[in-house]
Amino acid sequence: MKILSDTTGAMPDVATQTAPRFGAPLEWVGMDGIDAPIRFDAGDGAPQVAAAKIGAFVNLARPDVRGIHMSRLYLMVDEYLGSRTLDAGTLDAMLRAFLDSHAGLADRARVDIRFQHLVRRRALRSDNSGWRAYPVAIEATRDARGFHLGLTTEVTYSSTCPASAALARQLIQERFATDFAADAPLDRAAVLAWLGSEQGIVATPHAQRSVARLQVRYAAGATPNLIGLLDAVEGALGTPAQTAVKREDEQAFALANGGNLMFCEDAARRIQRVLDGDAGLAGFQVRLEHQESLHAHDAVAFTST
Repeated sequence: MKILSDTTGAMPDVATQTAPRFGAPLEWVGMDGIDAPIRFDAGDGAPQVAAAKIGAFVNLARPDVRGIHMSRLYLMVDEYLGSRTLDAGTLDAMLRAFLDSHAGLADRARVDIRFQHLVRRRALRSDNSGWRAYPVAIEATRDARGFHLGLTTEVTYSSTCPASAALARQLIQERFATDFAADAPLDRAAVLAWLGSEQGIVATPHAQRSVARLQVRYAAGATPNLIGLLDAVEGALGTPAQTAVKREDEQAFALANGGNLMFCEDAARRIQRVLDGDAGLAGFQVRLEHQESLHAHDAVAFTST
């Protein structure tokens, strides 16, 4: 019988081979789409566990080294995110561990975390509530300048066109002038009945579902507060998408739309004012999309600082 050679020594690791032919440093190397549970406090003191997709990366600073230790990144994601609440301290500690495990190979580290967070939202008037799922993406990096943290999320809201509202009011005025003679006395009951009829309200403005995509960068030492951010933006817009809706809630929503007529430019400036006033933010980028019901295309606005 043939005797096999001894294979009990160290296993080969070709990723760490060095050779001048490998070429140039690489900006980021790692893994994306790692499945992991995360425990996230959105600012209400009630952390939720969510299924997340994780991207873990370091740069490859040495052009003569073939690759990095990807399994080390995977195991550290499991170690840090599987047992700790997701916050700035946890993320920075994990990124430092990424770099320690790649000493001599990397001087920058990054993690991307994508999940959905559920927030309980009350109805506008009825004694009901329901859940809204907000998409969240967190990106944290560590480099020679320190630790950097950003968050991306979306707010869905209704936007009623001011131009369409003005045109609708004009048509209602014209119908009123037709139905009520100028030289005839007005009967209050008749006018009230007319206002409540389809004959009287002959036109309504167009409204559409709209989306604000928020990307914020946090100042050093700031604590991310997702619910605070969402509340501020939804409050500025005045017409966030609802959960549980009874007739009294729908009526209140119609009233809110009438009191918050807005072009996409108006919505952008409302959000800009709110974010400019947040001392915890180092900067932001916002993309607003009004998914037109009048046009086959969308109205879009951008703002940033």
